[in-house]
Amino acid sequence: MAEKQLDVDALRAKYREERDRRLAVEDRAAYIYLEDEFAERFDRDPWVNEKGHRDPVTREVEVVIVGGGFAGLQAGAALRKQGMPGDEICIIEKGSEFGGTWYWNRYPGLSCDTESYCYLPLLEECGYIPTQKYSMGPEIFAHTQRIADHFGLRDQALLHTVITEARWDESAARWRITTDRGDRVSARYFWMCGGATNRPKLPGIPGITEFKGHSFHTMRWDYGYTGGSPDGKLDKLADKRVALIGTGASAIQCVPPLGASAKELYVIQRTPSAVNIRANRPTDPEWAKDLSPGWQMRRMENFQHIVSGTPQDEDQVDDAWTWNFKHVRRVYESDKSRMQARDVVELADFRRMEEIRERVDSIVKDHATAESLKAWYGLLCKRPTFHDGYLDTFNLPNVHLIDTKGRGIERITEKGVIANGEEIELDCIIFATGFDTSSGVMKGLGFEPIGRGGITLAERWMRDFSTLHGLMVSDFPNMFISGGAQGTQATTMTYGLGVQADHCARIIDWCRDRQIARVEVKPEAEAKWKQEMIDAAVDHHDYYDGCTPGYINFEGKANGGFVWEYFYGAGPVEYRKRLDSWFEAELEEDLALNEPA
Repeated sequence: MAEKQLDVDALRAKYREERDRRLAVEDRAAYIYLEDEFAERFDRDPWVNEKGHRDPVTREVEVVIVGGGFAGLQAGAALRKQGMPGDEICIIEKGSEFGGTWYWNRYPGLSCDTESYCYLPLLEECGYIPTQKYSMGPEIFAHTQRIADHFGLRDQALLHTVITEARWDESAARWRITTDRGDRVSARYFWMCGGATNRPKLPGIPGITEFKGHSFHTMRWDYGYTGGSPDGKLDKLADKRVALIGTGASAIQCVPPLGASAKELYVIQRTPSAVNIRANRPTDPEWAKDLSPGWQMRRMENFQHIVSGTPQDEDQVDDAWTWNFKHVRRVYESDKSRMQARDVVELADFRRMEEIRERVDSIVKDHATAESLKAWYGLLCKRPTFHDGYLDTFNLPNVHLIDTKGRGIERITEKGVIANGEEIELDCIIFATGFDTSSGVMKGLGFEPIGRGGITLAERWMRDFSTLHGLMVSDFPNMFISGGAQGTQATTMTYGLGVQADHCARIIDWCRDRQIARVEVKPEAEAKWKQEMIDAAVDHHDYYDGCTPGYINFEGKANGGFVWEYFYGAGPVEYRKRLDSWFEAELEEDLALNEPA
């Protein structure tokens, strides 16, 4: 069958039209970052399981890790694998259990959107195989507990605890840490592993404080109101009119259980997501039985290579993620003799998005609804989503798509919301508006590390935003940061976090073996890394400037750059290799060891 011919000029015009329509209503795209009393109500922890009062602790340890999600757990596991005793590691975590993102997010339908055999870290070490290709939220949350228990990270942890100050003591070469529970902890090393994905954000819609019904955020799901569990069956919604605001990754997953349960569900859309097939399935026990040692790292790197554009002889994951990138490669190989590389990539992107739009037509019965659910932007303008039931839900008679055609909600009232000039009366509003990444890691942590000479990290970065590998900062001895800028951003985030955890743990182990009490990156090493970041960068500004507003291009603000430019452009596997070569050949050149600056 001949491949469908596309009108490229018409598609470019359509994409620009949809982008510009959304840029014209920037005020409705603003967000509230949980500063006032109303907003903070949405940040309260509904999962607290604190076992009574505990007395403040005073403790000296080798390493304090901030954050008990996958970043912190991988950091602790890496230290344990290097031989550090468990009682020398103290994880301090805001939640009342380990889990991070998977502690805070427990909405119905929650699952990982990348393959669980790659996403769930430390599977081999823990002796566990996920039950499905894409694990559901409860299984992932349980795996965080498994890691903590397997590596002996629980006993010294301070859960449901927030750091109030972390200050470097130059005379003792130690970090002095205090908490909101009155704890005083002294640590040789201070390792920040979280903060950017634990706070929900709310849309800046006029009247948002006026609604008299019930409301909550998907990150703090209220099962007391909805009934049911993460498995669905939200029985208390049977007589309720519910609005879900937002159509990103969280909404894609929770719309099906909401649609199956609510009397009326109104999905209020500013911009549709591109929803591809997921094809989830149970794990094949015969496949799992044949896995050989090292299988998970090989699989993760195979996946990362493909989504970074590096051809592989075999696609071990073989899903819609890898198909997207293999498709670009196929188009390039077939057309490169006739077209410029940029044009080939654009054509491949158009073709893939056209297939996703055709999928909407094949599933959604109502023509107008189907048209509204079609995404008119580039494939990577928003994080791709995958689901086998989201689109089907709009065929239910009680589910209504309210497409604001980029304008957003006009106002929230005492009774409900006004969209497209009409008021919709509601019993409940659920905000599926994402988490606060724009305010930065420090905002999520709730404190600013204070380094050498009393300088805060914010002050240091205002002077010069520089790091070594995204992990170490001059003026902050014995401190590491996982998951920050100038590091790596992998499609499967836990791969990059694991690479960073292993690297920082071996630096700590190297110093301990040599009785080095103080280590700090040299400013000239940071400058060298900054230049290497520039040299490795891939210029995608034209692509992202043409995108509809979203977090990836900072809501479409002019000259605002895009999220991915803050990470190592050669890709996560090359980043891992670069850390390996640096450790072998450049460590002593780039680090000041036992030398107060």
